Amino acid sequence: MAPQMVAGPAAGKGIQAGRTPSRAYVTFLAGDGDYVKGAVGLSKGLRKVGSAYPLVVAVLPDVPQSHRRLLASQGCIIREIEPVYPPESQTQFAMAYYVINYSKLRIWEFVEYQKMVYLDADIQVYENIDHLFDLPDGHFYAVMDCFCEKTWSHTPQYKIGYCQQCPGRVAWPADELGPPPALYFNAGMFVHEPSLATCESLLSTLKVTPPTPFAEQDFLNMFFKDIYKPIPLIYNLVLAMLWRHPENVELEKVKVVHYCAAGSKPWRYTGKEANMDREDIKILVKRWWDVYNDTSLDYKGAAATEGVVVPAAAEEERKQPLLAALSEAGAIKYVTAPSAA
Repeated sequence: MAPQMVAGPAAGKGIQAGRTPSRAYVTFLAGDGDYVKGAVGLSKGLRKVGSAYPLVVAVLPDVPQSHRRLLASQGCIIREIEPVYPPESQTQFAMAYYVINYSKLRIWEFVEYQKMVYLDADIQVYENIDHLFDLPDGHFYAVMDCFCEKTWSHTPQYKIGYCQQCPGRVAWPADELGPPPALYFNAGMFVHEPSLATCESLLSTLKVTPPTPFAEQDFLNMFFKDIYKPIPLIYNLVLAMLWRHPENVELEKVKVVHYCAAGSKPWRYTGKEANMDREDIKILVKRWWDVYNDTSLDYKGAAATEGVVVPAAAEEERKQPLLAALSEAGAIKYVTAPSAA
């Protein structure tokens, strides 16, 4: 059962001058492609809804300085991270660019924050969600995924028509396939607590875990399955839910929209891909552009410092416990992110 969401007292209030927040939103960026527009849009969206907390952007080394300067000018805190790869570089993923997403594991290193809400760069926030930081500690919070898209065709769930979004439609055949699968979340949005110990465990576990089609999403589901708690889909509306499970969607109540369906990225939208000519999709794409193009939402303060924001000496000391784990956890020779990332 999903926990009740109660807005915390910090919602809509700014951070006091000179005070470092113990909470932050975080997103991930790789390469020199157009995903930077998503990160800019996300920063403006969080500003529009009056979030009390900053947006940290974890960037790989191949993110150009021009993109970093743009993000800093929008008030983002830039943190460069080292890439992380699975132990087998030849593994086939559902999408080729998924391999780079293992680097998201680095956000557990950001221990200057007690709690963070991770958001993919193709997400927009349309209502204040600061109250998610007030969820009880010790759990991993995220929204359950859907198994009905063709990218799931390699799974028994897809083959028999079973989906956790509508478990009554097709019963899980326990006699044939054993116990039903554990609840499975979409890793485009989640609430987590940074920890060096957790990061070390993630990296060392990755070393002995065969990569699977959904890359870091499968891995995170495996790693956190015992402490995972579902939260309502209003906190991560994956657009396929609009046509796969419309009975579960109340669009007017949705706080967070995830533009992850093929053809749905607002900055690439043509309306020609499957399901993209729907009126609800068009409305959501326009809504994203309304935020992105709103110059009144541009950051008015001094640009955040680029690169690592903690003192260099403290940063080096912080990294020391991770070095051994990194060398054994698939941090192989760096390659640039595929263009689709």
